[in-house]
Amino acid sequence: MRRGAVLLSLLAVLLLQGATDAPAATPTGNLLVLFDDGQSAPAASQDRISALGGRPAGRSVPEIGLVTIRPPSGVSAGAFAQRLAALPGVASVQPELRYQPRAVPDDPALRDSGPARGVPWQWYLAREGFFRAWTLEQGRSALVAVIDSGIDGRHPDLAPKIAAAIDQQAAVDSTGPANTDQVGHGTNVASLACADTDNGIGMAGAGYGCRLVIEKTDFTDSSIAAAIVDATNRHVDAINMSFGPAAGGANRAPHSEIRALRYAVAHRVVLVAAASDSPGIDQGDPANILQPAGSGASITRGIGLDVTSADYAGRRSSFAGSGSEISLAAYGEFRRAGNILDPCRGPTVGVFGAFPGNSTEMESFPPTACRVKFHGDDRYATIAGTSMAAPQVAAVGALMRVLNPYATLADILQAIKRTATRPRGARWTGNLGWGILDAGAALEAIRRVDRLPPRARLFAPRVSRRRSFVLRWIGRDQRRPGLIASGIAYYELFVRSGGGRSVRLLRTTGHSFRFTGRPGHRYTFWVVAVDRAGNRERGAPRVTTLVA
Repeated sequence: MRRGAVLLSLLAVLLLQGATDAPAATPTGNLLVLFDDGQSAPAASQDRISALGGRPAGRSVPEIGLVTIRPPSGVSAGAFAQRLAALPGVASVQPELRYQPRAVPDDPALRDSGPARGVPWQWYLAREGFFRAWTLEQGRSALVAVIDSGIDGRHPDLAPKIAAAIDQQAAVDSTGPANTDQVGHGTNVASLACADTDNGIGMAGAGYGCRLVIEKTDFTDSSIAAAIVDATNRHVDAINMSFGPAAGGANRAPHSEIRALRYAVAHRVVLVAAASDSPGIDQGDPANILQPAGSGASITRGIGLDVTSADYAGRRSSFAGSGSEISLAAYGEFRRAGNILDPCRGPTVGVFGAFPGNSTEMESFPPTACRVKFHGDDRYATIAGTSMAAPQVAAVGALMRVLNPYATLADILQAIKRTATRPRGARWTGNLGWGILDAGAALEAIRRVDRLPPRARLFAPRVSRRRSFVLRWIGRDQRRPGLIASGIAYYELFVRSGGGRSVRLLRTTGHSFRFTGRPGHRYTFWVVAVDRAGNRERGAPRVTTLVA
């Protein structure tokens, strides 16, 4: 690599560091020198490096021709890189960076072998890129609503995460307060979304620091509509709905549910529903309202996400819905059941999550939940289903809303679909939709969505005693910590004379313009910045100049 290329490489790295926030890699102050063709550094070159004042630092790897050098005191890394680049046989010079380990909480289910030798109980979180996601956002202010059968409010992995528990059951259908769960389903679903994470016990939740709004429902139309609206009014970031009609599309969605879902969409809530737990192509409501029939293959269509289940091998689960109403998949099964009548006999089938301490309906024969005694606590279970896949996606949606509160709902839904894992070159399929959830890629994508307009500031003389004078301006593209601004694309300079009409003088990437006016006239100028994402500055400040 010649000198110009070396400098461009160095500049690119330095600019990248300035353009991104934590978890950015930090420079060590050393330079990585690679010699041509992976050869070890020639003795003569090492002598020249020493003569320039460079001294060995860090690790050198002769097998690939890598030498790590510390610049001499008082010499910048950029300046010393130029000198090193001029040495014979040098292929590249780059600043050395120190990276951070991905956020890995201390919950034992993330590391203890469970469903198979060497496979952690919560294998699905690593597979779906959650460690990477948690380095970008841990969702301490995120709220996820779970409309389900309630929650075991005394569970140690859930009690600290309950922001509110609301009973939406009719008195005649009540099975107890919202912080109890006689079924077991709601507790498990809630834990997959927002279990207490990095607390040294049990499991981790996909949403790390997110909190739960529990809407206990009797699953009637009115109860579901009330739960959706109440959760929205509590300013949740996402709503998980792991329920639907037993026979897929046997019933049309009630108008009340459709109106409630639209109410949530109007408030930018990320809506997630589980696909059917039967392999048909009609997913039933609310899934087929969020992603209507025939719309799955269009990345821009749909008001929410309909999630099917994938197994450890990356295949659609045999029990899971498919077809044109599927948005994407997440892991809801480890392996197919060997014993269909009793999946709890034999190897682990489902995914690991929390479970109530009381006896539950899901344990009645044939069981759909298999209790696991984990570190002496039997309040955990493995369950297979699209219901288990959906809350992982809901948690990601909530993390994305917190990371980038300026992103639109469409931005979030499309980013989740676009970044899902699928074979290279593949698009949507009826089996897994846009692919299997990749939480890290989804958060990385949303932090690059720029919805903030840039700002510019114009400088001009209040009075000019010459007809010709120079206007100057500066600008910056707004961003908040954790987000990446697209950068200013160009500026538009406007002028108005007296009470006349506004005229655009030019569109430019520059920062100055020489204007010639008429004596005795007063001119008002302003600059509008436009960034690469198409955001235009609004309400640009005016500056007035009198040509004396």
